[in-house]
Amino acid sequence: MGVIEKGAIMERIAIISDVHANITALNAVLKDIEKRNVNKIVGLGDYVIKGVNPDKVIDKLKEKCDVMLIGNTDYAICKPEAKNKGHWTRNKIGEERANYIYSLPSMYQFYMSGYLVRLFHATPYSLDGIFNPLFENKKMDYKKEKIYQIEDMFKNTDFLGLNENYKEPDIVGYGHIHTPLLIRYKNKTIFNTGSVGIPVEMQIKDENDKNNKLSTIPSYMILEGNFDSKELSTISFTEVRVKYNIEEEIDNILKSDLPSKEKIIKSLRTAMSEQYM
Repeated sequence: MGVIEKGAIMERIAIISDVHANITALNAVLKDIEKRNVNKIVGLGDYVIKGVNPDKVIDKLKEKCDVMLIGNTDYAICKPEAKNKGHWTRNKIGEERANYIYSLPSMYQFYMSGYLVRLFHATPYSLDGIFNPLFENKKMDYKKEKIYQIEDMFKNTDFLGLNENYKEPDIVGYGHIHTPLLIRYKNKTIFNTGSVGIPVEMQIKDENDKNNKLSTIPSYMILEGNFDSKELSTISFTEVRVKYNIEEEIDNILKSDLPSKEKIIKSLRTAMSEQYM
């Protein structure tokens, strides 16, 4: 990637999340990013589980990303106590990759065009909390914390290693819910990148709806502005959707010994939320 010079004007930062071991989708997204003259790539976590190539995904992201953060599935698979538990993904990635992912930070922040931008995987309180103002996730058993107030997503927390003496961010970006969004609220902005590997449209309930294909397309976000500058100037947010060969990825899955194949394939083809599958 291009070298970022301090104070350079109108640089582009690509922010991707939730690749979930889908190397076919990741390669398509990275190809699109390359065409857009992006200066920096940041990964927001969940590189493993669900897909069939977590090892290839990790290696590719280590090569292409300037910053990588840890996600909830990364932590679950790569934490020391998960070693020797017989998990398919842990065995696939090996200990060197697991140790690398486990060591990743939970937050990254920087100034852009005068705004303090803070990025993390899910919420400021945990790796697997839920903030989705567009959907209640009523049947999601895995959730540990549901955030209902937008203000809470901008808080300085012990989980992030920040106390009240730190400045709260002006812009927050996160992943985890697999559904992109962009909201302006009380002088602040929050966005979700959506998912590269397992895109989801929360309201889809009918797997036979032919319109579902419009939501199976990977997404990521591009921030454009004056990187590393505290001087107020132009900033923009661009959601990008990238078509890829879903059937190629499904063929990879079918040829593998990955558990729960049918559920993953259904998710790829329908963009349905887990609670409706």
